[in-house]
Amino acid sequence: MSSQDSLRLSPDGRFLFAANAGSHTISCFVLAGNGLPILVDVIPSGGEQPNSIAIFGNLLYVANAGNAVNNYGSNISRFRINPNGSLTPIPGSTRNLSQLNAVPSQVLFRPDGSKLVVSEITTDHLSVYHVNQDGTLTGPVINASNGMQPFGSLFLSSGVLLVTEALSNALSSYSMDRYGRLQVISGSVQTGQIATCWVAVTKDERFAFSPNTLSGTIGVFRIERDGALTFLRNYASTPEGFPTGLPMDIGVSEDGRNLYALNGNQGTISTFQIQGDGSLNILQVAAWTRTPYFGSQGLAVP
Repeated sequence: MSSQDSLRLSPDGRFLFAANAGSHTISCFVLAGNGLPILVDVIPSGGEQPNSIAIFGNLLYVANAGNAVNNYGSNISRFRINPNGSLTPIPGSTRNLSQLNAVPSQVLFRPDGSKLVVSEITTDHLSVYHVNQDGTLTGPVINASNGMQPFGSLFLSSGVLLVTEALSNALSSYSMDRYGRLQVISGSVQTGQIATCWVAVTKDERFAFSPNTLSGTIGVFRIERDGALTFLRNYASTPEGFPTGLPMDIGVSEDGRNLYALNGNQGTISTFQIQGDGSLNILQVAAWTRTPYFGSQGLAVP
């Protein structure tokens, strides 16, 4: 099930959590010194078809998409991260979204942990919850997305919210007030491509990247200090002469030098060097099998 943050690293990089939509569970891993994930626990997600994970401190929220047969019944559920990387569900913490059939595409904490945002791809809503001191939620405050099918989202350190729009093929930016109400800064800045879904930014937050999955490209945007966006150009996810890769997720390396794109139709990862002007130079396309591996989704970059 398409979403952003189906794989999520803990802030300290010690633990990895994976939403397993097919089994309605969350897998918990400890990362060994060599980066190898070691399974610690598998726990029910508190709903059906979990597809996105958000973490703040030792709190973890998961978005559950629900089931179409039951008219979805989507929700978000809260867990406590234990010292060994396992999860403990918090009774009574499950909250519904704006509508019963509101399929989430991402759940996301504001940088200060005061708000939780869920982008709902079926309702064109951005639902904002206030996070109480005990980690429980109040809300949601329901905001209309500027474009159609809000998908991936990301907060800048300034509090500006970036949201991709899969059907509008665009990226929007918003400011948020203390009550969780959103105000558009730049509305639906289009890439001219198809299925603009995930979003990542450079370490200095001057540029944003968003895969146009069905076009096989990655769009680059300039971010002004006030959060205004300008589209710059698109880059092919795979180089000329290489089979077209359809990027399903992206991430920026910790040192800010490289961008990684997961090509879900191949099971490959394209590595780009990020230039000072936000442009991308492709370095390699890495494969872990000799034959195409279809259905890859989810990328966590330490």
